[in-house]
Amino acid sequence: MKKISLLLLSGLLLANVSCKESEFTAAYPDPAKIAATTVEKQFTGVLYANRDYVLPGYRFYFVTLRTTINHYTQATGWVNASGQYIPGSSGVEDVWYTYYNTLAQYRELQKVYNALPADQQKDRRIFMLAAAVYVYDFTQKMVDVHGAIPFSEAGLLSTKGGDYSSSSAKFDTAESIYTFMLDDLKSIATELNSITLNAGYQRSFQTQDFLNKGDMTLWKRYTNSLRLRMLNRVSDVSAFQSRANTEMAEILNNATTYPIVETNAQNIQVNVFDINTDINSKGFRDGLASDGWYGNTAGKAIIDNMNANSDPRLKVLFEPGANAAGKYIGIDPTATEAVQTALYNSGQVAIYNRYTTSHNQFFPGVLINAAQMNLIKAEYYLRTNNDASAKTAYETAITQSVEFYNSILAKTNATGITNSTIPSPATAASITAYIAGKGVNWGSATTNADKLKLIATQKWLHYNVVQPFENWADIRRLDYPVLSFQVDNANNQTLPPVRWTIPGNEITYNTTNYAAVKASDNLTTKIFWDVK
Repeated sequence: MKKISLLLLSGLLLANVSCKESEFTAAYPDPAKIAATTVEKQFTGVLYANRDYVLPGYRFYFVTLRTTINHYTQATGWVNASGQYIPGSSGVEDVWYTYYNTLAQYRELQKVYNALPADQQKDRRIFMLAAAVYVYDFTQKMVDVHGAIPFSEAGLLSTKGGDYSSSSAKFDTAESIYTFMLDDLKSIATELNSITLNAGYQRSFQTQDFLNKGDMTLWKRYTNSLRLRMLNRVSDVSAFQSRANTEMAEILNNATTYPIVETNAQNIQVNVFDINTDINSKGFRDGLASDGWYGNTAGKAIIDNMNANSDPRLKVLFEPGANAAGKYIGIDPTATEAVQTALYNSGQVAIYNRYTTSHNQFFPGVLINAAQMNLIKAEYYLRTNNDASAKTAYETAITQSVEFYNSILAKTNATGITNSTIPSPATAASITAYIAGKGVNWGSATTNADKLKLIATQKWLHYNVVQPFENWADIRRLDYPVLSFQVDNANNQTLPPVRWTIPGNEITYNTTNYAAVKASDNLTTKIFWDVK
């Protein structure tokens, strides 16, 4: 944490930020040249700090996901190589640095807020609540890939007046971070139901909030949806089971008090309005679809599933290889390198549809969406033996997933694509037929275990490369779908890992605190919620 804090110190204060789309770039100066900040502007700085890891940025997809999570989930296909199950240090460090940059901006927000008189704090309280929710979302992702991380004492170098000797942060356990965030999110949910803003601060919040545009109801939905996601993730852990069941029931049975994301119109995502600002998805093109790097090539498992069940998302999400005569073919991860390479070089491998995904500069930055929430609900209802509600949530999620990808396709500005035509959106009739199909139909599963497999499969299909952290977390937690990999006998890590390890710079500059977690910092120790 010392080195990271040193890098952040000169650029910690973010100011003079307006998030009006047409003016964003001009209004957002170089943070390193800013000498003062305010609660309102610092709040936008928190949102801005990890924008390239919410919107599909180049380094996130090319450097990090291309060789790690998208392999482990088989959301993409690739050519096998020695050492392929060892996460690359650069990609892992990118996410690590971005998280602690975001956390440092949040700590600065807390510092500025705490220095205000009580009456001014009251006026600006909404900025603190919203920022906490946003940071906790990112924090959950970090815990889900690393386990223990510096959190409660991290990012405080500026708060401590630049005193490095007292700024090295301890590693908090994954369980304690989850507990803290669940406690605080519940308190935030309650407070959001009673908070009021005067007209001036309502306008300020709308201006500075480029995520939810100052919509209080959306922030309530975000808060409770994040709670629901976290509670469901720990629902199989004995120490959390009672809390998970009680609080999930409380949320789902009290929609007025604890609203969640229910429709695609309520999705929590960073929408792109003007690609000539910093809020755009231009980096998605080279991040996902760089030629010859297997970032957007389809894996056999996902393509075979979609082909077998006539998935209405197939043509929206993928396009056939240039020489595949309209067939959708994926790379088999268990094949030899020679066979995989020959298939790819023949032009037969399907790729992610460029109109919908990589070349679409209006692709949103997805955080939480309706299909995801309904799949979580389906899992909860199945677990509590409410089969009818589980079925309804499951089928609703499928419909919402298809409509979600249709809506992204509808916004595309993709140009310059050869040997391919823009796909037609999936139809309502195709959705109905898909849900009724043998491999998807709820009634085709006779046991709860088989129904859980249906839910897990739909999570995998819905998340694909768009929600990679969620995809990998649910595959590890549910152990489904079962994916086959080539064993890398040339390395100690013969199969995909179950976590990322702590980056080398953190180990070097936070040696004393790292010692407490060193024994579990390996690629084979499961995250605490991975108990199946």
